[in-house]
Amino acid sequence: MKKGSIKLAIFDCDGVLFDSREANRHYYNGVLQRLGLSGMDEQQLDYCHMHTASESLKFLLQGQPQHVLSEAEQVISALDYASFLKYMTMEPGVVDTVNAIRKHIPAAISTNRSTTMPLLSSMYGLEELFDRIVCALDVKKPKPDPEGVFMILDFFNVNPSSAVYIGDTNVDQEVAQRAGVNFIAYKNSRLEALFHVEHFSALKEIILEA
Repeated sequence: MKKGSIKLAIFDCDGVLFDSREANRHYYNGVLQRLGLSGMDEQQLDYCHMHTASESLKFLLQGQPQHVLSEAEQVISALDYASFLKYMTMEPGVVDTVNAIRKHIPAAISTNRSTTMPLLSSMYGLEELFDRIVCALDVKKPKPDPEGVFMILDFFNVNPSSAVYIGDTNVDQEVAQRAGVNFIAYKNSRLEALFHVEHFSALKEIILEA
């Protein structure tokens, strides 16, 4: 890739901007506990870490009667997600790196978070840090469908080949491939990507020098 060829940087949220695995663990285990069910295993947590709340509930409650799923939705609507934010930590270097990138190109978020995204955005000032945020509430089909990424590309009038998506899961890899954007894998060497990075500070040089 030539220097200056990247015109737009799109970030996943969980696992990239934030280490949210423990927050997700406590959140979904809290829901299951209120339903009288046992907590998640690591495989279930992996799934919930990558998918929307609705998809995660259906996955966790496979084989349960329909009324249990309905009850779970009521439990989630009553849960105060703010109490789980203490388990989340922003990745080191996010603010400085994103601010540096935005001096040259726009930066956006495409995430499968849904009802919890507005609170997270408010708590951490994401609306001020990013030029555009698209979550599962804004699209008909969440990732790995590329609808959210296409929405961002259209907003900035950027060709997919001139954009980069930074993600940490196979869902992110798939959405980047389906959208036709370049993919950077964050802290996951198992993914197929243009670049692999372990620290946020490495992204600035890659994105602006690519």
